[in-house]
This record gives sequence, structure tokens and C-alpha cells, in this order.
Amino acid sequence: MQTGYKRMSNLDNNVDGRPHLKTIYFKIGEAEEQVEFWSDATSEEVKECFRSATESDPSDILKLYNASNSLTNISPRLLANTAETRYTLKVVGAKQCLSSDGITPEINETLLSIEKRLLNLEKNIVLNSGDTPPAVWDMRAKVENLREKLESVEHMSWLGLYKDIDKKGSHSKTSSNTIHCCGTKKTKEKYQYSTQVFKKFEQLRSVELTEATRELLKKPTFDIWQWEDSEMLYLLQQMFVDLKLVERLYIELPVLQAFLYQVHVSYNYTPYHNFRHCFCVSQMMYGLIWLCNLQEKLDDIEIMTLLVSAICHDLDHPGYNNAYQVNAKTELALRYNDISPLENHHAAVAFEILSCEQSNIVKHLPHEDHKRFRSNTIK
Repeated sequence: MQTGYKRMSNLDNNVDGRPHLKTIYFKIGEAEEQVEFWSDATSEEVKECFRSATESDPSDILKLYNASNSLTNISPRLLANTAETRYTLKVVGAKQCLSSDGITPEINETLLSIEKRLLNLEKNIVLNSGDTPPAVWDMRAKVENLREKLESVEHMSWLGLYKDIDKKGSHSKTSSNTIHCCGTKKTKEKYQYSTQVFKKFEQLRSVELTEATRELLKKPTFDIWQWEDSEMLYLLQQMFVDLKLVERLYIELPVLQAFLYQVHVSYNYTPYHNFRHCFCVSQMMYGLIWLCNLQEKLDDIEIMTLLVSAICHDLDHPGYNNAYQVNAKTELALRYNDISPLENHHAAVAFEILSCEQSNIVKHLPHEDHKRFRSNTIK
């Protein structure tokens, strides 16, 4: 095995440093294929080579495995090999085609949306016919309306109620290079990057993960390193689906996707506490839920709390620990009186995201369940 890798390294060397043509041998299923690309090609160009060779859809998720069955990054730095040391290419997420009854993915998604709306309607009917009188719902709506008005009036800022938001209530510009989003300030570059990631994420809506990949995702040994940000968002969404939280807690997929997008925006470019770290911790929690069979021991609210807490546990982390915050007398330390400033901030940003109607994945929880979810998440 070491000899094989050494031979691949020799094939990959270039004496004069000029761009050179690489030939990569791989197999997909029983078919043996090969692609060629220049060493100075972009990662997207290399991936397009593999898509063309396998006639894959642009939204399909492709993963490459080496001889040790370990994930390998598809990039210009991919080591050249020989026909005897082929990589293995797998389509781990493929675009859904017409079903046997002729229903397209778009129509199927619409039907699912209608079904969810019917479930929500049934839930509201049950609630209204139970112990909660209509007057309470009317009062709650009035309180929410009053809160929105207070938050939109700048001269109320001395009460701590004013939020710097635009008419849509999602994000607003605070300077020429800064955007205010869910209680945090992000650079235009970070916001634009997250927007690009979300567009790719949206393209994966018609993709269905293979059963093998879904099973791997449930294991603590899942390899988190060879997945793009858009794919990690898709895998996080899949966790909610496979735990049946979407179905049982009446979470609309567009709302879940908006929530995950805001989470991505809220993670900073730090060496460690970044979005990949968020996915790493969340996937480990997801794996432990399945490994320990926690669905048999905890209810849906508690499972939801574990997953959301893992996803949000380092939101807007600045890259410096609590000791630094306190000693440097930072804004966070002053705001939270030196008491776990980072943990308090992470939780605050999480519930800032959940306070927006478009990204509130717990808006259909009954009042007592919502209180329990919030209390346990903060803890």
C-alpha cells in the first residue's frame, strides 16, 4: 500500500512547476472510467470533469474514495494514479426522477406542503377546542404586534427594545461593509458567501441521499471533512427529517432551511469555532442519539433540544475564550456581567434566530413545550 501511494506521488510531481495534465482513474459501480484535467484547474472544473464522465446531474452529490475506502477531496490537488489503483466514485445523493405514478419532485413537494398545512390546521382545531380559549390567542397576537411596533421605534432604544432591522425584519446595513443579521454584525463578504452557499443548498432540494449514506450519517465515525458547506446544510436538514422532528413537531421545510441558513451566517471565520465545527458537534450528537437509542428514552422536545443546542452551541463565536472576554472587558463580558459571556451570547443569538417568523422552527410548539425547550436549551 505504501508503495502504491509513493508511486502516485511520483506521478503527481512536476519538475518545472508549470501546469501539467493529470489523469485520474476511477470506477463507479462496475464501470471503469478516467478523467483528465490540468493541475491549475479550479475545484469546480475538476468536479465538472467527474460529472461529465458519469453523466451526473449538477445537483447530484459525488464523493470519491481511495483504496483504503476513505473519503478524498475532489480538487486539483487530487493525486494522480494508475489503472491498477483506481479511486471509487459514489453518487451519495441523486436527483429524484418521476415516481412510478408520474409525480414530479416539485408536485410531490407541493403535496407534502399541503399535507403539513392540513396537519397544522388539525392541531389548531384541537387547541382551540380544548382548554385554551380564543381570547388567549387574540391577546397573544396583540402582544406580538405591540412587541414588533416597539422594536421598530428607534427612540425606544433606551429600553433595550429597539432592533436595527429593515422593513423585512431580517437584516439591515449598519455600515458600508457590515450587515446586521439576527443580532450579530457580519461583513458583506461573509453574508454574500452564505447566500451563495444557500443557493447551492436550495439546488439540493430534489436530491435524495442514498440509504447507505443516511446510515453512515447516524454513526459517530462519520467522516465530516470532505463535505462542502451546502452539503453539510443538507445533511443537517436530513437529521431533522430522519428523527421525524419535521413530521411530529410540524416544522415546514422552508422554515427549517431558513433557520439553517441563519445559523450558517452566524458562524464566523475562526480557525476552530466555525460552521464545520458546528456540523462536527451536531453530527456527533446525532450519532449518539442513534447509538444510544435515545428516541426510546426521551420525547421529541428533548431530542429537538439536543440537536438544536448542538447546532447553535457556538453561534457568533469571536474566537477568544471567556477568560479573554472578562480580562479584556469586552462588550460581551460587560453585557453579561462576566458570567459565561460566550455561552450566554450563543444562546441569545440562537433565540434571536428563532424569534424571526421565517426561521422559527419551534413556532408550532404548545406554550408549555416551548418553555421547556427554551429552558433546556439555555441550560
